[in-house]
Amino acid sequence: MTPTESGITVLGVDNILFTVGDLDEAVEFYAALGLPLAFRMDEPGIALFRLGGEPAGLLVRRGEISAAAGSGEGRPRLWLEVADARVTARTLRETGVAALADPFPVATGWTVEVVDPWGNVVGFTDYTTMPERGRGA
Repeated sequence: MTPTESGITVLGVDNILFTVGDLDEAVEFYAALGLPLAFRMDEPGIALFRLGGEPAGLLVRRGEISAAAGSGEGRPRLWLEVADARVTARTLRETGVAALADPFPVATGWTVEVVDPWGNVVGFTDYTTMPERGRGA
């Protein structure tokens, strides 16, 4: 790998971190999104979820929430690739997870977003209009 102008070489994503208000509720919410729990440590208030076959995971940690929960406005966003975002939206709705809005078109296909109880946003996006750019290519 060659370093950038700054001399820093980013090797990849380690983990994505979200702050949550309640660890039990977070574990239940992210399990409902289909994310497998890799581990949970109650004393430090953290849990790690697997993100497909990626080495990086979603690490949630209990802490103070500064933004208004529920709206997702201005909060961190994590988008995960799925085969079909519109099918994922229906599946989430059937399991009781409400989307922020109906699936919307993006350059590569469709995306649907959900927000956890602390305002962190998880999007499910597909590559149905540009399959050559997706993981299935």
